[in-house]
Amino acid sequence: MQTSYKLTTNEIEVKVEVAYQSDQSMPVSNQYLFAYRITIYNRSSHPVQLLNRQWLITNGWGGQKTVAGEGVIGLQPKIESAEAFQYMSGCHLETPRGTMGGYYEFVNLTFNTKFDVTIPTFEMLYLPTLN
Repeated sequence: MQTSYKLTTNEIEVKVEVAYQSDQSMPVSNQYLFAYRITIYNRSSHPVQLLNRQWLITNGWGGQKTVAGEGVIGLQPKIESAEAFQYMSGCHLETPRGTMGGYYEFVNLTFNTKFDVTIPTFEMLYLPTLN
């Protein structure tokens, strides 16, 4: 099962698709892997560049972890007007449910101004199948 979330901030649309990875998870050992695909659409009339990211990951027990750094997957992509950038990543949890959300820091390459773009908070949920 794949679920998607979408949010637009400052003319940048962020779409998240998340799916549980049963082949790489071990529920009996409290190890759950979720893959997510992010698509970032530049709906503005100016080129932008993604500089930094900050995530807040919350597990099912309410424990939180912040992950921050430069770019995404080792890149600081430039996105032209009306274009998109897409990448995939994953999150390991020790609980069968949790959430992720945060923001990206961008720079408008025309005016050299920085701004934040919200990443929609998305739920990661393992639902065991019943036979």
